[in-house]
Amino acid sequence: MIKKVIIIGAGLAGSEAAWQLLKRNIAVEMIEMRPKKSTPAHKTALFGELVCSNSLRADDDTQNAVGLLHAELRAMDSLIMQAADATKVPAGGALAVNREDFSTYITNTLKSHPLFSLKIAESGLPESTDTPIIVATGPLTSDKMSADIQALTKEVSLHFFDAIAPIVYTESIDMRLAWYQSRYDKGDRFDYLNCPLTKEEYNLFLDALLSGEKTTFKEWEKDTPYFEGCLPVEVMAERGRQTLLFGPMKPVGLSDPHENGHRPFAVLQLRKETKDGRLMNLVGFQTKLTYGAQKQVFRLIPALKNAEFARLGGIHRNTFVCGPKVLTERLSLKARPDVKLAGQITGCEGYVESTAIGLLAGLFTADSQLPLPPAETALGAMLKHITVSAETDVFQPMNINFGLFPPLDELYTDTKHHLPKGKERKLLYTERAKQALKNWKKQLPSV
Repeated sequence: MIKKVIIIGAGLAGSEAAWQLLKRNIAVEMIEMRPKKSTPAHKTALFGELVCSNSLRADDDTQNAVGLLHAELRAMDSLIMQAADATKVPAGGALAVNREDFSTYITNTLKSHPLFSLKIAESGLPESTDTPIIVATGPLTSDKMSADIQALTKEVSLHFFDAIAPIVYTESIDMRLAWYQSRYDKGDRFDYLNCPLTKEEYNLFLDALLSGEKTTFKEWEKDTPYFEGCLPVEVMAERGRQTLLFGPMKPVGLSDPHENGHRPFAVLQLRKETKDGRLMNLVGFQTKLTYGAQKQVFRLIPALKNAEFARLGGIHRNTFVCGPKVLTERLSLKARPDVKLAGQITGCEGYVESTAIGLLAGLFTADSQLPLPPAETALGAMLKHITVSAETDVFQPMNINFGLFPPLDELYTDTKHHLPKGKERKLLYTERAKQALKNWKKQLPSV
């Protein structure tokens, strides 16, 4: 019977793993280097700090894979989902949170548990003992830990760049030009603030964006690729002058009340960063522009002409291993079974996915014989991808999506032997997943 587990890293994955163990009366010693040593993206010493965006993405569990993952985590009594539901702010169909309240909820819940202890230190990989270890050091894993994992696995760690978007003070936005509206009027109209551009204004902005000064990479960063799901806005723009019009600046589903309800040529959307709405995040505008260039370029958007920035965007390097090469199907390092990896270091991508793998790492540590979640579930699909399914020579971080699920079989075909498409197809995936999760939970020991 396991009495204690060491968890290195107090991010989403580490915090979730800790919660699952504590619930099962297993003591947790958490080792976290913040605030003694921070990272380029973190600002606080709170557990589960969100650094890229305050959105946990779509919350619809019938049409969206990440929404389905939300539902599965809730069903498994996820601490992270408890915190998200308790601190959420309006964001249309997305699950967004007040970031400080969210992290405070997680921190206080864990610290108040009698079986939880915290050690503030930068840690490498501890030597083998009888105590299981979960490494959940995240995308910004320290050089010390990275070196230890590389030496153990004989693999060169993979890296990619991630970027964060600027935040502005709402009162500094010109409301004579901007307006509140959710795309296609979904959700509350105050969820998003829209800043329109004419064709001429868009081209002027695009030229400045493309020519703006960018941050330079260190020598060891030069060949690091970007993750496609979080590209800097200027990198997207380099792919063609129309790219942003089909991405973060698409105007579809919006009508400008200042222009008789006409659809603008381009739109920047801003989303509430805090419950009171005093801060707004530039949606999809993660950037590697220098601070000076950001102020100049983003103020070319007419409604942001006098914008005051509460936080400017930035860029940081992420770290992950080639999971299918180095991990077992229960997340243990093949080279050292007493160590499990959890979170984004495993090659999953995204806050929700990181939480899911943290949850599974906690469950598998508590019970090494625990049945694997079915591949038909979001939990199982994500786990299978990062441990056994992906091609090792092209392995890259991946968000949860229906493409990772097993195909729908002939039981779902119509009389012409065609599978449904669109919403009906997604509904079939989610219905199958929900039933599979119910069946799996029946096999698990009660807590």
